[in-house]
Amino acid sequence: MTSSTIAGPTARGLLINGTEQPAVSGRTTEDRNPATGDVYVTVPAAATTDVDAAITAASAAFPGWAATAPSKRRDLLERAADLLQQRTDEFAEIMRNETAGTDRWARFNIELGVKQIRHLATMAAEPTGKLLATDVPGQWSMAVRSPAGVVVSIVPWNGPMILCARAITVALAVGNTVVIRPSEDAPITSGLFLAQVLKDAGIPDGVVNVVTNDRADAPEIIEALIAHPATRRVNFTGSTTVGRIVGRLAGQYLKPVILELGGKNPILVLDDADVDKAAEQSAFARFFNAGQICLSVDRIIVDDSVAAEFTAKFLDHVRSFPQGDLSSPDTVVGPLINARAAARVADLVSDAVAKGAQVLFGGGPADGAFHPATVLTGVTPDMRIHHEEIFGPVAVLYTVGSADEAVALANDTEYGLSSAVYTRNGARGLEIARQLQHGSVHINTVTVADDPEAPVGGVKDSGYGHFGSEWGVGFFTDTRWVTLLS
Repeated sequence: MTSSTIAGPTARGLLINGTEQPAVSGRTTEDRNPATGDVYVTVPAAATTDVDAAITAASAAFPGWAATAPSKRRDLLERAADLLQQRTDEFAEIMRNETAGTDRWARFNIELGVKQIRHLATMAAEPTGKLLATDVPGQWSMAVRSPAGVVVSIVPWNGPMILCARAITVALAVGNTVVIRPSEDAPITSGLFLAQVLKDAGIPDGVVNVVTNDRADAPEIIEALIAHPATRRVNFTGSTTVGRIVGRLAGQYLKPVILELGGKNPILVLDDADVDKAAEQSAFARFFNAGQICLSVDRIIVDDSVAAEFTAKFLDHVRSFPQGDLSSPDTVVGPLINARAAARVADLVSDAVAKGAQVLFGGGPADGAFHPATVLTGVTPDMRIHHEEIFGPVAVLYTVGSADEAVALANDTEYGLSSAVYTRNGARGLEIARQLQHGSVHINTVTVADDPEAPVGGVKDSGYGHFGSEWGVGFFTDTRWVTLLS
């Protein structure tokens, strides 16, 4: 089978019914390299007419794909995983140019994306119904599950392959067709790359479609995607601010939706923690991908009795992180996604310092899209950084006098995505986990822990609806009651 290579800088098209094509209007939009500010690739700036074409193509392809044997759907997805793994170097290069992601983060995206596709492809073989109890003599009563139809997947830029694979694989495995709306900041790595791989693997035309847009047109495009009569499910990963808009639109148009949103994730370092391990892993959980992961730790809450030791060891790790140079595979903290993001992080730090926070390391203004790794202490509730998701390379250290205080501080937020607890006592860790109001709790490992075989989702303002034990099979299917009276 002939495979296509995606290289840049170049121009890309919308992927509709298996064919790359320009927007009907001919308009394009620029995707810029965050590190240099140069245009990396141009993509079509879709309008609602292009949205209609993509969803119409997905709707037309749906009956044939839904009727495809489950084993065939699984085999095609596994073939795509093979091809994706073969293109690791290509993807890593594109991701560095498109998002300023470090080499290790780009390769981790492929590694986990491949694992997700392999595991989630097995959902094609999940049972499609069950026999129900009934009081009617001679009647067979059944709950029958069938694919829902066209799924709209709105994918962010920060973990582009991981989150794109998660958004569409189960939907495809159980027989749905998809329309991907990738991020304006990463149209290739959060949509077009995987769509092309799936096409090269043999997924039929129209089953996977991609619509790109200019940032100014995003509200109109997202509403058109959700409102379209053929759209049956909506899957969004991104900020809580935009998630609220998507949720309102989904409610307005009566479309079931999964929202995976932001977090203010805590790590609790208790008085009996392995401090060396906690310091090393907390530093990783804060600064990997320059803190631009929804699961990144935002608040490191340390018991007074180990705070001095933890802080010294944590700072040693942060000082050792190579920063800025994306040409080095060892770089941990690279540029942020754009200069706006870096300026926002600098503003959070500036606000905190003006109100009394202390800078233990780093600080200072942004330099274009780059903000240095920074560690703060003395943060109080009147500071913006205490409440807002940081989404950048800034660590905030808190000290508390007891485990109860640590839990109270960890839960004192509108978010509830991920958390972690460090303690040498497993039973104590489990008891703390029971009290934490987060969609996932990790004991003696980091908030950014991810596993293709584990459920993902948040509570409170971190989202609703989630990929549960069946990874969303129930969400991506309709259940009907069927009876047969013999």
